[in-house]
Amino acid sequence: MTGAVPLTDALQELRDAVAAAPLGLATPAREATARTARAVVDQVDDYLLPRLRDLDAPLLAVVGGSTGAGKSTLVNSVLGARVTTPGVLRPTTRAPVLVCSPADVPAFSGDRVLPGLPRTTGEGDVVGGLRLVPSEALPAGLALVDAPDVDSVVETNRDLAGQLLSAADLWVFVTTAARYADAVPWDLLRTAQERGTALAVVLDRVPPEAVSEVAADLAGMLQRGGLGTARLFVVEERPLRDGFLPEEQVAPLRDWLRGLAADQEQRAAVVRQTLAGALESLDGRVAAVADGVDEQAAAAAALADAADAAYGAARQAVAEGVGNGSLLRGEVLARWQDFVGTGEWMRSLQNRVGRLRDRLGAALTGRPTSTDSLHGALESGVETLLRAEAGRAADRTVTAWRSLPGGPALVAGREEELGAESPDFAPAAADEVRDWQGHVLDLVREEGAGKRSQARLLSWGVNGAGAVVMVAVFASTAGLSGAELAVAGGTTALGQRVLEAVFGDAAVRSLAARARADLDARADRLLAAEQDRFEELLAVAADAPAAAEELRSAVATLAAARGAAA
Repeated sequence: MTGAVPLTDALQELRDAVAAAPLGLATPAREATARTARAVVDQVDDYLLPRLRDLDAPLLAVVGGSTGAGKSTLVNSVLGARVTTPGVLRPTTRAPVLVCSPADVPAFSGDRVLPGLPRTTGEGDVVGGLRLVPSEALPAGLALVDAPDVDSVVETNRDLAGQLLSAADLWVFVTTAARYADAVPWDLLRTAQERGTALAVVLDRVPPEAVSEVAADLAGMLQRGGLGTARLFVVEERPLRDGFLPEEQVAPLRDWLRGLAADQEQRAAVVRQTLAGALESLDGRVAAVADGVDEQAAAAAALADAADAAYGAARQAVAEGVGNGSLLRGEVLARWQDFVGTGEWMRSLQNRVGRLRDRLGAALTGRPTSTDSLHGALESGVETLLRAEAGRAADRTVTAWRSLPGGPALVAGREEELGAESPDFAPAAADEVRDWQGHVLDLVREEGAGKRSQARLLSWGVNGAGAVVMVAVFASTAGLSGAELAVAGGTTALGQRVLEAVFGDAAVRSLAARARADLDARADRLLAAEQDRFEELLAVAADAPAAAEELRSAVATLAAARGAAA
């Protein structure tokens, strides 16, 4: 296919996409997805890329199996030399031992195969490493690895065994007559079947009188499990001779392995089978990772929606609190009364509209303290409203996240911190409200600029006129009743009539609308900063919205590259 990506490049792209898969949210499938992703990355690094880059490298046969199956004894017996040490205590083999011909040592000394495992040629165990043992007993072209137990009680041993099996051209799977039907061996055998791995099965420690019966039963199980092509070797339970199995028991396996080493075409066929099976298995395995990433994205979207809903409700509540008149209760109402005045003076202003300009100017210039008090009361009221709604939104978000996939782990241990407004919110809200009040005064100055007939009044009463505009923003009386309604409604209407006499009706409406819009924008900005705390948690855990699509695209690219290379 013209223009197809080289197979190794496509595989590297797939590997990198899987390694980068975002799995930060504790969703139901996260752990299984992470295990699959790690296994894919390990197999690409440890086997697929090295093998594709050197198809003629020695064949790597990994001898694996359950605890106490006799793997180390079998390896020693096949080679006729003590290259690995069987153990009495369990777990036994901790560091894998790779045995190869001295001529093949360079092929395994570097990082071409299993690059993440350090090499040693000394005696003893190297936990997490790989002991390299040259042996004349093994012909060139074949290496044997004595792997840790696949069911070891030590997790690192199990993980290392799985990693080695994924790096093998050939599995030599060892089980016993007593345990060949156990779940763990068959989990591994099914994995071999799913990945198309070349497989030989050694049935060890079979009582001589039960050889035919047990071998036939296992052969039938392999056939039914889709592993009918696997080579089956039977080792009878016989006394060891100097620590080795009797020659006649290991000769068939040894001869078969030596035949693979000697026959380049047969060896290449094993490599091609495992390589093709491993590449083909990536489609389903990476699809499972993509599904897990989709689950992550869906969980992240649900969490983001919950935060949006909580803070959206807070914005709505602030808007309603500003516009429904409730902020004109209590202290603000008292300061407004002090500022405008009541009784005969108010009635006089209402009856003599022609004298409103002069009376308002006298009131505003003569009562600076009342103006300051009103501004302070308004500031405090708006601040209190903002803090209350920010706290409620935070609490609602935490409560919602506790019930959603991935949410509990994000807020665990931080409920008290995240369930209230942030420490910086109160001073930020105070700054914004003060700035808003300054903005309103600027609007009043701008509105009065160029109006010569009003310049004198504005010079006397910008603060007072601004206060009237601010109160007009909160002037809906839906939240008031009784005496409050009469006082707030009447005095607010009076203040607006004064401003209308100065600026005109349309200008006053414009001033109030612009002041309200600016306050709404400031409230939105404050609440958005609070919501960002939750968005940042999500960004750290699941910040790759297109990751699933990238995985599926990488699978398609690899399929095209495989087709072109076929």
